[in-house]
Amino acid sequence: MRCIDLTLPVTGKPRDPDTVRLEEWPIRMGAVSYTGMVYRFAHGSMAGTYIDFPGHIKETDDGTDALNVPIERLYRVPAVVLRLDRADGSGRISAAELQTACPEQPSGGALVLNALGTRRFDEIRERSVYLGKDAVQWIVRTGVHLFVSDVYESNDDPQGVFQDLFGAGISTVCCPVNLHELTAPTAKVTAFPLRMAKVTQLPCRLVAELD
Repeated sequence: MRCIDLTLPVTGKPRDPDTVRLEEWPIRMGAVSYTGMVYRFAHGSMAGTYIDFPGHIKETDDGTDALNVPIERLYRVPAVVLRLDRADGSGRISAAELQTACPEQPSGGALVLNALGTRRFDEIRERSVYLGKDAVQWIVRTGVHLFVSDVYESNDDPQGVFQDLFGAGISTVCCPVNLHELTAPTAKVTAFPLRMAKVTQLPCRLVAELD
């Protein structure tokens, strides 16, 4: 088994400044003294690689949050991996492209889309490659509950990507890295956020296992 870390660090995007402050606490326990290293964090919910539950949009909230989500929906979820090699600015991805790239028919679980080949999501013009509405409906029909992708919506040609995915009960993982290292047709993916009540979008650790 090979494990691949697909996680962008919390401070990995230009919009994510260094948000960690270190405090040194002098502590004395009886005759022993030492210095505790305590950290203060301040960052947004879209820092690094992050997960959106359907409640990230108020109108599609199904009650799932980072505290109550069943752990089996995030841990070692069987995934089918789709690979494209879309260039910067190449526009809308169709359902036909996804179907052609699909190595086997998904049946629940997770779907991983590496649309940009070896390019990272931040190595193209923002949202210049995106999912068409028919592609989103194709994803919904697969019955998956977790979708990991390096592309989603368009700014110039909005497709309603997140409304449709969340409305179907599909959680999304955004800003993953190293997707091109998933060279097998299937994998197991784990997306672990902190357990935080009433939070529906937050950074997560994303890992894939290849047999």
